[in-house]
Amino acid sequence: MEYREEDYLMISGIQHFAFCRRQWALIHVEWQWQENLRTVEGKIVHERCHDEKFTEKRGDLLICRGMRVFSSRMGVTGQCDVVEFTKGETGAFLLGREGAWQPCPVEYKRGKPKQDKSDALQLCAQAMCLEEMLCCDIPEAQLFYDEIHRRERVVLTSELRQEVKNMFLEMHDYYARGVTPKVRSNKKCNSCSLKDLCLPKLAKKKSVNAYYQAYVEDL
Repeated sequence: MEYREEDYLMISGIQHFAFCRRQWALIHVEWQWQENLRTVEGKIVHERCHDEKFTEKRGDLLICRGMRVFSSRMGVTGQCDVVEFTKGETGAFLLGREGAWQPCPVEYKRGKPKQDKSDALQLCAQAMCLEEMLCCDIPEAQLFYDEIHRRERVVLTSELRQEVKNMFLEMHDYYARGVTPKVRSNKKCNSCSLKDLCLPKLAKKKSVNAYYQAYVEDL
């Protein structure tokens, strides 16, 4: 199956979806947004590397910034922070370049490595788009964390790739139906920039039916 361009979702949304399905829907289905310190710091980190006109070559290393990518199979589109191409025996054949060039997407993140897989899922999705566009295999990619100033190697396993596919299928289903999942309040809500829009505390309130049932039982 291939998706039409007008049905493409944002690759970056998979990170929101992995963090909280309701957060993703508020942003990508209802088009709501609210900044906090974390989102502003993240935007600053990305602005440093999103210069689409900048391409740098260092010997057998070619560095491209802000590269646009897409996948008609998964129905997604987005932008890689950095894609590094290393000349070698495997990889893609690039216009105007001799030989094969092995691509490796590098995603820049604020803070330090997370306990969940949200960053790795986004990076894997970018790599899968590049594989489809460039007709090559990308076995691994890298995450750069601004707080620790260090890269983390991410092996793009078949399990991680399948999780990416499954999540995009679920995201397309929510998007097509225009559904925003109900609140599932947990400790992650405190770090969410949309907390005041989502109102997770309301999830703990009793429904009208529950109040009525309790009232009847007390009679």
